[in-house]
Amino acid sequence: MHEITLCQRAVELIDNHARQRGARRVTAVWLEVGAFSCVETSAMQFCFELTCRGTLAEGCELHLHQQEAECWCHDCQQYITLLTQRVRRCPQCGGHQLRIVADDGVQIKRLEIDQEINHV
Repeated sequence: MHEITLCQRAVELIDNHARQRGARRVTAVWLEVGAFSCVETSAMQFCFELTCRGTLAEGCELHLHQQEAECWCHDCQQYITLLTQRVRRCPQCGGHQLRIVADDGVQIKRLEIDQEINHV
């Protein structure tokens, strides 16, 4: 279960970023899960909630977006959605020049924070 490690690192980055901006708390987080990351979304949600405890992100709303498995075909200049990782030819034109554009990681796409208001 590598979801716990991914969440620990993400929460560490989120907490540091929020503290640098003087946040009171993180209210929402948007994560993009790569198509080839082998991440189980239900496990990711559970691990995220667990690793947020005691941080500025505790109790925040998690938005997970599962990236589609895509290739770019240089022959027909189109994005192709993959149904399997073993595609060797473009299903549109039969071309061989495919470049996988899907990721195998997890990216923090957006944070929503409550900031402290300093009155002078």
